[in-house]
Order: sequence, then structure tokens, then C-alpha cells
Amino acid sequence: MDKDTLYYDGACPLCSAEIDKLAKYSNDGLRLQDIHALNDGEAGLDKALLLARLHLQTADGEWVTGLSANIRAWQHTRFGALWRLLDWPLIDRLSRRCYEAWLQWRKRSAGKRQ
Repeated sequence: MDKDTLYYDGACPLCSAEIDKLAKYSNDGLRLQDIHALNDGEAGLDKALLLARLHLQTADGEWVTGLSANIRAWQHTRFGALWRLLDWPLIDRLSRRCYEAWLQWRKRSAGKRQ
């Protein structure tokens, strides 16, 4: 694998909006993969697991999840330094809590759409 690969939920309007921005600004070191376009087992993980939170597989094969995956993906843009602020001590506590709260909201809203 020669690129980082970000797995995202293409059926989520908010996720797709962020991915559109990421695609616009990212360099060619990042591959964006809609989870719904994968064949079962293609990424080596279950689709339900991939959909539960953001996943990024690095070019070296390492898996990064959640907010860390988002921060890593944005490192492929000119805005990477701004995103790294979310990983600073004290700020990371708040940013990770916000990410987890967003996941819970997303899960509840997805249930309402079905």
C-alpha cells in the first residue's frame, strides 16, 4: 500500500460533506474509500465495524481510528497543522469527547433515517 486510505460512510450527508472538502484539498497521498462500495471483507474488517467510527489505514498498514484518523487524513492537506491542535494535551480531552458525542448523535440520527 503506497497511500493512507480513509474509510468513510458515503451514505452519511455530514460525512460526505467533509469528505468532499478533504478531497478538494488533499494531496495524492490519501485515498478516500466509501465503505458502501467495498465488497464484504475487502478492507480486512467488517463493514459494520468500519461504519461505527472513522478508520484510516496508513501506507504502512497500521490502523488509526476515530478522531486520530480524521487528524491523520487532514495531514494530507495544507490545513494539517490546524488539525494537529486537536491532539494537544488538554485540547485533546475536549476534542475526543466531542467526537464521541458526535458519534452517538450520528448513530441516533442514522436510526431515524432508516
